[in-house]
Amino acid sequence: MSGLSPPSQDSGTERRDNARYVVRPMEVRDIPAVSGIEKLSFATPWPASAYKREIEKNRLAYYAVAERTSLAGDTRREPRFEVVHALQAESDGVLTRLARRFLGDAPKYDPEDAAQLEIIVGYAGLWLMADSAHVTTIAVDPPYRGEGIGELLLVALIDRSIEMGAAEVTLECRVSNYVAQTLYRKYTFRNSGLRKRYYSDDGEDAVIMTTDSLGSPTFQLVLAQGRARLAQRIGGHGPLHQG
Repeated sequence: MSGLSPPSQDSGTERRDNARYVVRPMEVRDIPAVSGIEKLSFATPWPASAYKREIEKNRLAYYAVAERTSLAGDTRREPRFEVVHALQAESDGVLTRLARRFLGDAPKYDPEDAAQLEIIVGYAGLWLMADSAHVTTIAVDPPYRGEGIGELLLVALIDRSIEMGAAEVTLECRVSNYVAQTLYRKYTFRNSGLRKRYYSDDGEDAVIMTTDSLGSPTFQLVLAQGRARLAQRIGGHGPLHQG
């Protein structure tokens, strides 16, 4: 985001510094947390299998998650991921686990996996389509909205778009979602079209928004200013996503 350091050529490790929130690439093991946030954010969420397919098979896609660090303070919600301890796991046979799955019981996680899932507070993704990067999704866990996490994720997507060689970034947004549109306009997104009755849950129209050329001096200045704002807001040097 604008005094946040841009991605380096060697981005194999994250720079956490004093940031309250950081961004990294989404992994298959993150999907339960992503699905939990998605169900709270959208009327028609993607199935978990769709994210697994995107991560494993779509080489023109990029998905990321935002995590809270210890500097973000105590969690703001009840735990979502039930822990199963070693003794219980050993006592549960295969038939017991299959029965739980068949009955739709919530899955249980070992303590380390559950702790990892609990710190995920947002996610986002994009597809590279010709020379345009298209934002497919972006969402923040409701208790953590208003902290700059959505903007952090958006800049991570822009960074990745530049690395992938995109000339511009596009997305669709509900015509009534003025909060999101205000954020996007900070990064030169402008109205470039309309998709009538785009949203299947209520038939609302979507406005198509597109950035200025990512390589233009104007856009680079706007991006640098955005990084500086985010550094002030969340601390640290912003997201250095892996690979």
